[in-house]
Amino acid sequence: MALRFTPTDREILRLALPNIVSNITIPLLGMADTAIAGRIGDDANIAALSVGTTIFSMIYWNCAFLRMGTGGITAQAYGADRPGECANMLARSVWVAAVLALLLLAFQRPIGHASLALMQAGDHVNALAADYFFARVWAAPASVLLLSLQGWLIGMQDARTPMFIAILSNVVNVVFSLWFALGLGWGIAGVAWGTVVAQYTGLLVALVFLWVKYRGYLRLIDLRASLSLAPLVHFLTVNRDIFLRTLCVVTAYTFFTAASARFGDTILTTNAVLMQLFTLFSYLSDGFAYAGEALSGRFVGERNAEALRRFIGRLMGWSLVIAGLFIGAYALCWRQILAIFSPSPAIIATAGRYIVWIIAVPLVGAVPFMIDGIMIGATRTRILRNTVFYALVLYLAVFYALAPWIGNDALWIAFLTFLFARGFFLYVCSGRLNVERIIGGSKN
Repeated sequence: MALRFTPTDREILRLALPNIVSNITIPLLGMADTAIAGRIGDDANIAALSVGTTIFSMIYWNCAFLRMGTGGITAQAYGADRPGECANMLARSVWVAAVLALLLLAFQRPIGHASLALMQAGDHVNALAADYFFARVWAAPASVLLLSLQGWLIGMQDARTPMFIAILSNVVNVVFSLWFALGLGWGIAGVAWGTVVAQYTGLLVALVFLWVKYRGYLRLIDLRASLSLAPLVHFLTVNRDIFLRTLCVVTAYTFFTAASARFGDTILTTNAVLMQLFTLFSYLSDGFAYAGEALSGRFVGERNAEALRRFIGRLMGWSLVIAGLFIGAYALCWRQILAIFSPSPAIIATAGRYIVWIIAVPLVGAVPFMIDGIMIGATRTRILRNTVFYALVLYLAVFYALAPWIGNDALWIAFLTFLFARGFFLYVCSGRLNVERIIGGSKN
């Protein structure tokens, strides 16, 4: 990347920075909820909160296809100057989100009981986690609809509105969770009901923003056209591919935790702490990947190969900047950073044996994050689906081949292989990021 700051860089940062701020609010909210749960009076509440939030994270992570698919298709319609299709895409996405929300509510009992059984917590923790789950599940309609609206707004090149909604929702969450859990004495269920209030508050605010900022688009919605077969099938196909792609990613991360447990509690805890450094890196990288979704989709919609080529070059440059910052920070300050997540000298000492792998994560992971965002915006979802599957197979093969010989190092090598393979396969299958091929295959 040339050192001069260009208008393309300004566009990237305009979209990336608000998304990074939105992402940062997620762990801050988690810390606040944990602090509230710790004051309820029973330490089991913290474990129950961890179980409950893990279940919902898995549910909503697998529903993230709704945000990505909506954002990519909307960005292309925006770039093609088709306001009517932008409007109908909003309606189409809301229809699908409403169906998903109703399914989650209708099947909350089997989903909840099966998920709690899989977590294998003790009876007391399980009972508290059930209280949390069956309260928070009533936020599902708002949470899923917010995924749709966030995707649509990003597709419309608007990252500030989702940021404001995220910040407001999280503030409301903390206030009402404190009141319900401690003020009214509702316990861990009060933390869940605080989330319910926050999600519906966020949805209400999002609808107000839509009416104020996008009233002209709302008036263009044609309900019959929004349910037309061809665009609906395209939307569902894109979402299917992204869902399968996300499922592979979730499988890779879940396997990492399960495989860590094979090496004992110390390694399990150490890897969990080290993965917090990966999470920090992913929050920043995701902000730029979201910008990749919005801008690549827009340029594909415009059929502007030169702008897309210029944008990809600058985004790859930013990926190198991100990688350099994190490599430097982790190489120089890893002990201080890990101490934030674990005060245990034994865990930090054990982490030192594997820190080289986490330092390598930004080096091999930054570019794949960016290419992933570009492909989502271009709706090249078949490539996304296939390449992450190939990377997952390679990840598992490397682990099982090396684990008997080098133990936990094999798991980290396999994880790095997964990250690198995603980027490599995406690069190759896109014709080495050939913009003509990306634009020409944007409906695949």
